Amino acid sequence: MHAHVNPTSVTRPGHPADQRQLDVAAEILRHLADPTRLHLLHLLATEQDVTTLTEQVAASRSSVSQHLGRLRLAGLVQVRREGRRMLYRITSDHLTGLVGEALGFAAHTVHGIPHHVET
Repeated sequence: MHAHVNPTSVTRPGHPADQRQLDVAAEILRHLADPTRLHLLHLLATEQDVTTLTEQVAASRSSVSQHLGRLRLAGLVQVRREGRRMLYRITSDHLTGLVGEALGFAAHTVHGIPHHVET
C-alpha cells in the first residue's frame, strides 16, 4: 500500500508552488545533477549490490559506495542486508519517473529529436 498526500496539496504545472515543495525538489535535483548519481538511480529501479553497480558505471567501487551513501542519506535510495551483501534500490516510483523523464529529455536533445509539449 502506498501513502499519498492530499491531491489538492500537489502542485500542478502552471500553478503556484508551495515553498517547501520547491526547496525539497531543488535539493533532489541537486543530487540528480551528478552524472554518476543519475546513472546509479537509473540502475536502481531494480535492487542491486555495489559490485554489480560498479560494473555498470564509469566509477571506482569506492566512488560508487560514496555516491550511494550520499543518496541514502538524502533518502533517495534504501539499503538492506542480505548475508554479507548490501542491496540498494530507489525509494520511490516518483523518483524513478523523474530520472526516466530527465534521461528521455536528454535523449531528445542529444539526438536532435523534437521535444513534445502537451497542450
